[in-house]
Amino acid sequence: LHSVDFYCSHEALLLEYEHALTRIDSRTGQPYDVSGHLVWIGDRTRQVDGAHVELLSHVRNPIAVKLGPSATPDGAIELAERLDPDHEPGRLTFVTRLGAGRVRDLLPELVAKVEAAGVSVAWVCDPMHGNTYEAEGGYKTRDFESVLGEVQGFFEVHRGLGTWPGGLHVELTGDDVTECLGGGAALLAADLGDRYESVCDPRLNRAQSLELAFLVAEMLRHR
Repeated sequence: LHSVDFYCSHEALLLEYEHALTRIDSRTGQPYDVSGHLVWIGDRTRQVDGAHVELLSHVRNPIAVKLGPSATPDGAIELAERLDPDHEPGRLTFVTRLGAGRVRDLLPELVAKVEAAGVSVAWVCDPMHGNTYEAEGGYKTRDFESVLGEVQGFFEVHRGLGTWPGGLHVELTGDDVTECLGGGAALLAADLGDRYESVCDPRLNRAQSLELAFLVAEMLRHR
């Protein structure tokens, strides 16, 4: 008989849902959002005086915040002080979603100033959302090369600063869908309609996901 540790995470977008699933732990007396192990605040709802930050500041889950191109070092530090005032290791993760063309320009200052302020966070790269666009035919898509490019930039910046790249946040499926362009199969915009099944964001398919995993493993070998 075998078992695995299985963790789930999602965006804490609908406040009524998250509030309804917040419970007081009987052993510690602390509030936890039991809708997931880690819950995150999106780039569009990360206002430091907003309702999403207010709610998650009161639960004891590990939490994350998405940081897009408009994020500033001072804003990130302010979020950290609001969500993790005790600088507790493992409490807070910053997930950057800057885009392949901007990650090397924007990430260094963000990481350097946050680290210099003594803020204890894990840095994770979301190479999907900053590289989304509408292709001909109206399909929302991402290009595999852009996804890979942001991952490469993320690792390069952390290597240059001597900081730790904490992980990747990737949208993928084990099915052979046609939602993201490129990859080994060189999917084109004309192929998107073949098996575009997502009702929200485009995902890497099985082959693209494996290709990304092997390429990231190769990057880690040469850190």
